[in-house]
Amino acid sequence: MSLSQTPWRAIGYVRPRSWTRTLIIGIIFGVAFKFLMKAVVMPLLGAPPVNQAYHWVAGNTAVLPYMVYLMIVVAGFGEETLYRGWMFERLGKLFGTSVWAKSSIVVLTSVVFAAPHYLDQGRAGAEQALITGLVFGTIFARTGRIFLLMVAHAAFDLAALVMIYFDCEPAVAHFFFK
Repeated sequence: MSLSQTPWRAIGYVRPRSWTRTLIIGIIFGVAFKFLMKAVVMPLLGAPPVNQAYHWVAGNTAVLPYMVYLMIVVAGFGEETLYRGWMFERLGKLFGTSVWAKSSIVVLTSVVFAAPHYLDQGRAGAEQALITGLVFGTIFARTGRIFLLMVAHAAFDLAALVMIYFDCEPAVAHFFFK
């Protein structure tokens, strides 16, 4: 990155050994993680079965291209670059690389990631973002690689879009808990 003289590698832009493997694992992990969050974790936290902030997307075909763009480019690429890549690199310079430092960075970046989700999705959106940030942050802290997380994040959000668009959020949310 030219302004800070930070190499792209330092924010996780490390070429995967296999792009195909990264895409497959990222998609499977992202979709499975979304279903786990919607069907198990969020109901246990008392979240409503429907994300009211985005319920307007249900059956709204006209908005799908825009939503897909947002989820792949803004969320998958952009949010992972900012919250995992850039913030981890900057905070790593400040805190260091010890286990304590990396753990603190995971928690701090997860809280910062959750905050904007509270503004548009309320407590449940922030809780989900916090947990997602902790999981993705832990993976990034361990691997230092971002491409898998970009794919997983996009797949997570696209799975949410499918649930919302087809209005099956309640069915998924009540899959285990009636």
